[in-house]
Amino acid sequence: MKRDETVDYNIKATWHAISRMYNQQAVLQDITTSIGFVLLNIDSKEGTPATKIAPLMGLESRSLTRMLKNMEEKQLIYRKKDQVDRRSVKIYLTEKGKEKKAVSRQVVKTFNQHVLENIDPNDLKVFFKVIGQINEIINANIYEEALQKQV
Repeated sequence: MKRDETVDYNIKATWHAISRMYNQQAVLQDITTSIGFVLLNIDSKEGTPATKIAPLMGLESRSLTRMLKNMEEKQLIYRKKDQVDRRSVKIYLTEKGKEKKAVSRQVVKTFNQHVLENIDPNDLKVFFKVIGQINEIINANIYEEALQKQV
């Protein structure tokens, strides 16, 4: 099987192309694609518990901790102890963070609109169904079971 015939290669290659495209826009805003995604996952009004952000993005908490520190230094976010659960810390957007979030949201919306305008709705429906099934396979450990049978 050639690499361009494998599912993982095509997903990864496409994600890298999307990431490069997003990074070209992010650089203009003095942020990264990853920072843009973190901003998109922080509730603009209520803030978001720090512990909820990493799972939303599929990140390790260590990676997110470094990123949040960087975002604080860039004055995009600030941390505040939760008023109800004093052990919990919520992440809030600064005004600058809200501006960068708005730009990030617009970049994502523009890309998605372009895709919607150029790909048949039925093809997109099949794409979402298949990508959902791939995630189900991964989450159900079906892949690991198949590997164990081969060993």
